[in-house]
Amino acid sequence: MQISRPTRSKDRPDNMAERIYQQLKNDIFEFRLLPGDRFSETDVAERVEASRTPVRQALYRLEREGYLEVYFRSGWQVRPFDFNYFEELYDVRIVLETAALARLGQADIEANPVLEELRRLWLVPASERLADTQQVSALDERFHCALVQATGNSEMARMHFEITEKIRIIRRLDFTQVPRINATYEEHGQILTAIFQRRTEQAQQLLKSHIEISKKEVRKITIHMLHMARQRAYVESNAGL
Repeated sequence: MQISRPTRSKDRPDNMAERIYQQLKNDIFEFRLLPGDRFSETDVAERVEASRTPVRQALYRLEREGYLEVYFRSGWQVRPFDFNYFEELYDVRIVLETAALARLGQADIEANPVLEELRRLWLVPASERLADTQQVSALDERFHCALVQATGNSEMARMHFEITEKIRIIRRLDFTQVPRINATYEEHGQILTAIFQRRTEQAQQLLKSHIEISKKEVRKITIHMLHMARQRAYVESNAGL
């Protein structure tokens, strides 16, 4: 188990739980805490130099979001990766997003400010495309959420956002390679063009293919990064002997 040490902060006590939560979540996202790693509240409290109360608040929040599992007699565990679970969430995304495109096909999209924003961000020359992986990852997430929000169906948007939150831990890995960034711009542009040209079925097929490709790439990258992280942890543990 490797929990990053805290940066010195003047946080008020009511912000401490939030800081610890973000720190632990980043450790999980960056594979410093690996799936299956076990630890106690005391371990975390000592590492982050905080009392157990904000640590417990942060841990239970991560447990509610599906990142941790709690064992009342043996502490906490980073939830093991279940690729079937994540792929099922991707499949639900496809259902919601293609349904959103069907609704948009019957709507007044020319006056839709959400879609106009997407066109401004994604239908740009190659020279104007962003290259920063974190920025593109955030914009990609925004793209898919915005397609659903553009329908005006708040309940559909809420369900979609909950799924987005659950898959973020692996989805962001799709942007660790430059070719995937360029492909995302191309694919998003094709989807938007089809939407504005009222070619709904084509837009749905493009969207489905786009998500399926991302799902396969993310699985491949995740397996590789987990393997490298476990090797690094093994080397570090042996070096400490």
